[in-house]
Amino acid sequence: MARDEVLKKRWDVLVDKLSKQFADGEILDLDAIIYLIGVQELGKVKKFKKDDKINLMHIAICRLLEPYGYYEFSHVDKDGWPHYEIKESLPPLKAGEQSVLMKEAIVSYFVATEYIN
Repeated sequence: MARDEVLKKRWDVLVDKLSKQFADGEILDLDAIIYLIGVQELGKVKKFKKDDKINLMHIAICRLLEPYGYYEFSHVDKDGWPHYEIKESLPPLKAGEQSVLMKEAIVSYFVATEYIN
């Protein structure tokens, strides 16, 4: 099976599983899944302000792209928020390429946590 087909199959399984667990079966989109990862990485569940939601997505993106060498974990601040440093700039990617990279990173994240295989 081609790499793209394997990614699509794993992505579909992951979206289905997360949607059932967190959205009463409503299909979660890429941004919603990134947000969930941010909440997971922060380790706190509460009512977040709009700025917090953006920061949670940033945390998730940094965490997801860390294994690719783009970010490196730096520290956790006094409020418990993780911080990352840029190690290498992302190459210019078209929207479709960005989406594929993020889906690949998200699938890898959930495989590593054994949420999916």
